[in-house]
Amino acid sequence: MRAILLFLVVACAAGEDKPQEPSRRREVIVVTGAYEPIPLEEADRSVAAFDVAGSVLLLNSIADVLRLDPTLDLRQRTPNAVQSDLSIRGGTFGQTLVLLDGFRLNDAQSGHHNMDVPVPLESIERVEVLRGSGSALYGSDAVGGAVQFITREPEATELRFRTAAGNFGVNQQRGSLGFARRRISQILSFARDVSSGFRPNRDYRNLSLGSSTLWKTGLSSTRVLLSHNDRPFGAQGFYGSFPSWERTKTWFAGLRQQVREKTEASFAFRRHTDLFVLYRDRPQVFANRHTVEAFQAAVRRRDSFSPTAVLHYGVEGYRDAIESTNLGSHVRGRGAGYAAFDVRSLRRFSFTLAARKEVHERGKSQFSPSASFGVWLNDRLKLRAGASRAFRLPSYTDLYYHDPASRGSPDLRPELAASYEAGV
Repeated sequence: MRAILLFLVVACAAGEDKPQEPSRRREVIVVTGAYEPIPLEEADRSVAAFDVAGSVLLLNSIADVLRLDPTLDLRQRTPNAVQSDLSIRGGTFGQTLVLLDGFRLNDAQSGHHNMDVPVPLESIERVEVLRGSGSALYGSDAVGGAVQFITREPEATELRFRTAAGNFGVNQQRGSLGFARRRISQILSFARDVSSGFRPNRDYRNLSLGSSTLWKTGLSSTRVLLSHNDRPFGAQGFYGSFPSWERTKTWFAGLRQQVREKTEASFAFRRHTDLFVLYRDRPQVFANRHTVEAFQAAVRRRDSFSPTAVLHYGVEGYRDAIESTNLGSHVRGRGAGYAAFDVRSLRRFSFTLAARKEVHERGKSQFSPSASFGVWLNDRLKLRAGASRAFRLPSYTDLYYHDPASRGSPDLRPELAASYEAGV
């Protein structure tokens, strides 16, 4: 496939002039795979961070960011991540957890929709990757690892716009508008990607809208995240040799309230619809319609026993429901409690002991413990090791899907995995 793209980029920023400071090495802070933000070099797990905001002109989609990590297995059915499956360390696409600012994005219908990230690329600050199980921290699905998308905060008033055009009807427009004040900042972003397809019935149209607002008071902060995504696309050869067509829509709303730096409460709602037509020119022959609504809520707290010892604990709740022409109507709920004891002496040693108990349907539960430690051998070399237990609850497709070629089983039990790792 050959394509010629014409780019037009406009960017401007206005704000108070700040004195120039001598250049210095920027410390990378990560939040994935840890119970609080820590320097990347202090992480006891295999964690990677990829800057997006500073490289947005070089990136065309979220898939371009993920391809920067050779340990990720990203399989795309169309360009620009219209539909893609992500796996880590040999797991399946359903065994990878996808997060947005700490909120779960995994779809209860099928893991094929986990990468329907609803925010535009222009609103993302960085992407963090946890390699290895993370169920003690995140619960179900984090068997092979987790990928987290972190939205950015504008530092001044800014306006960004980018457009592109090329072969196969490629037409793209992307932009963002942000402002920052002493107590409040907000960024609005959009992205539109259209193509007639490099082969028949491979056309797509991808529209994303996002809003992220941060409001800070004396001892607390409030973050509100709103986003929407609509992506109809030709699915020629996606599931067999049929001339299929599919359209997915995602609505997401998240609220996070932090109080006095020690307590945090969060709530999020996600709605996802999926319309799949087996024969695009004859939709009446076979069509599936699915609607999934999911709620998640959590209360977390940290208490310090000393400058180096911290106890993290909290409770979480989830509820998802599906209305489907093929899978039926079902509702599931689950709750979890966790605790983690973290000891960290910078540039010397660290260790974390954690456990999570998650109760799901009919009183059944999963226990997910983990332990990790790290010790600095010298100024540049750190030895780390860890062990953990992970699980994945079956999706609605695993449980209830049926067609002439395959059939799900409502008696499926959760997948279980034990992980051990060591590295320097």
